[in-house]
Amino acid sequence: MLGFDNPKKALLTTVKEAVDNSLDACQEMRVLPEIKVEIEFLGNDRFQVSIEDNGPGIIKQQIPNIFAKLLYGSKFHAMKQSRGQQGIGISAAVLYSQLTTGKPAKIISKISPRSPAHYYELNIDTRNNAPDIIKDEEVKWDKDSGIKIELELEAQYQKGKRSIDEYLKQTAIVNPHLHLVYINPEKEKIEYPRVTNEQPKEPKEIKPHPYGVELGILIRMLKTTTARTLQAFLMQDFSRISSKVAKEILEKANLQPNIKPHSLSRLEAEHIMNSIKQTKIMAPPTDCLSPIGQDLILKGFKKEINADFYCSTTRPPSVYRGMPFQIEVGIAYGGNIPSDELAEILRFANRVPLLYEQSACATTKSIINTAWRNYGLQQSRGALPQGPAIILVHICSIWVPYTSESKEAIASYPEIIKEIKLALQECGRKLSLFIRRRRIAENEAQKKSYIEKYLPHVGIALKELLDLNNAEQSKITEILKDILEKGHER
Repeated sequence: MLGFDNPKKALLTTVKEAVDNSLDACQEMRVLPEIKVEIEFLGNDRFQVSIEDNGPGIIKQQIPNIFAKLLYGSKFHAMKQSRGQQGIGISAAVLYSQLTTGKPAKIISKISPRSPAHYYELNIDTRNNAPDIIKDEEVKWDKDSGIKIELELEAQYQKGKRSIDEYLKQTAIVNPHLHLVYINPEKEKIEYPRVTNEQPKEPKEIKPHPYGVELGILIRMLKTTTARTLQAFLMQDFSRISSKVAKEILEKANLQPNIKPHSLSRLEAEHIMNSIKQTKIMAPPTDCLSPIGQDLILKGFKKEINADFYCSTTRPPSVYRGMPFQIEVGIAYGGNIPSDELAEILRFANRVPLLYEQSACATTKSIINTAWRNYGLQQSRGALPQGPAIILVHICSIWVPYTSESKEAIASYPEIIKEIKLALQECGRKLSLFIRRRRIAENEAQKKSYIEKYLPHVGIALKELLDLNNAEQSKITEILKDILEKGHER
């Protein structure tokens, strides 16, 4: 369920969870990320995975819970864009390591240059979902701040699609501010330098929007709110609910504004839900999102992909079920991209590559349902376009609607499908213009080559007709070539 269903995917998921956490931590600290990933083959299908970053580190008391307690995560209820959502990623990797090798996770953390580094060796007590601390000591670590985690696990490594190599390359594309060093099991060192010092915009946390809240969540919010009245609860605990809107909701629900929220029954909470659906409420704020941006998508593309043409677009924010989201699309065309294969699809959610379950994803369905023949690419019915193209689609949201716990495919909400298609069409028009211009230039170059081929023969014919000498023939031939060049430039 969590991405550890086979040995190859388990290795990828372990690296993915640690790198995603490092990127989020560096973003919160507002520091340009420096991440090192090293995978060492130990024999007998065993690997040692080491991920190190320059983020803020983790305070000593929190280290055991974060790495050795499932569902202990700061992102679980945060209403802002982040790479992780469920609070189970890195602790699940520790558990998988423990189950397959019996070896503890090794963690070093340092929170400042003035503080010592803390070293832990941890297992998870699976009966009680609690940390089992094997070693706890202070150590010297030549780093101002950051985290390093080492895990030993049974897994398989191979290159190509849906590999660690591909995941890290795609991560570098959509995180152009990242400097990444990767040492693979074959002891090859691959470096992805940053191409910008511009930090991603820091997303702000927002309150839940009424349209995105389900009945069970509403009941829990009613029980835990600090508001003293029902009207104050609606205004205080939700975004975009003014005094006027709160009164309108309560009138439709036939409830008094001064009722205590804790005293509401399940049926009364359901009445509030129904009246919310019948009330027009302003869309949620979008400062909780942090898109990559058109310019940085192009920089990331150009850094890792050799192509003749690049374009990108960032759509305005939109909303599904009260959740704000934003779609970005980029296309690279020509160059070293294979021309006799289907277009390559790069799918991302909150800057994280999605490598599995491509056919089940809203991104893929949107690309298939776009008429690429209109934009210069070949396409069979119900298939991806064919040609030397790479299509990048990125969704950022405070809550990405994944189809499963492994977080590999986006659910097909109509609002999301619509925004992806609009972005694809916008980039498609730019691609079509480039392809048409290139075809015109190729046709003109072909015609020019035909004329150039016969210019010497024209010169010979004019020499015989006009009784010219060799020097005059050469001069006329040069004049004809000059006329041809000027015509081609026009």
